[in-house]
Amino acid sequence: MVVAANGWWIWTILAIAVWVLIAFWPARVAARKGHSFLGYFLFSLVFFPAALIVAYMVSDRSGYATA
Repeated sequence: MVVAANGWWIWTILAIAVWVLIAFWPARVAARKGHSFLGYFLFSLVFFPAALIVAYMVSDRSGYATA
């Protein structure tokens, strides 16, 4: 029983760590375009697919256009 309980915690912590790490993707994309990193990070923690789509579709406010 103890091994099963410890395994459950390990997988839960690993899943949360992966979830948080994946949430950085839309945040970094949006930050490169001049938008709020923290705002998109929080948005992607809750609605990852929508945040990723929005991050790639928002306009570039950083002052330079990329091809």
